[in-house]
Amino acid sequence: MQILDRLFGPQTRNYEKALDRTTMRNSLLSENLANVNVPGYKRKDVDFGIELEKAEGVQTSQFDNLRNQFGSKPFSSQGSVRIDGNSVDMEQEVVSMGETELRYEMLSQMTSNYFTNLKSVIKEGR
Repeated sequence: MQILDRLFGPQTRNYEKALDRTTMRNSLLSENLANVNVPGYKRKDVDFGIELEKAEGVQTSQFDNLRNQFGSKPFSSQGSVRIDGNSVDMEQEVVSMGETELRYEMLSQMTSNYFTNLKSVIKEGR
């Protein structure tokens, strides 16, 4: 079992971490939207690209290409503050949620492909 963990463990852990980060970001963005009208609320976010770069074997270039293609740009967690002290921009939150959904779908597909390829290797390509 230790041999299998050494061979396949790092890659599966990287995918797991990346999917967890995506889920965490989605929760934070949902929380931001839920508090859009709360005076003094400061938006929360996690820089997904940095977290992915920390995980070995997960390439962020595909995500960066998508961001450039759709014109989405990362922004600070503070954002512009309204008169009531709230820093949530509903439009940007919705765009960020869409980007996060795309990231999750891509990671799910990458994970699925990884296990499909492993299955093929186990079956000796049949």
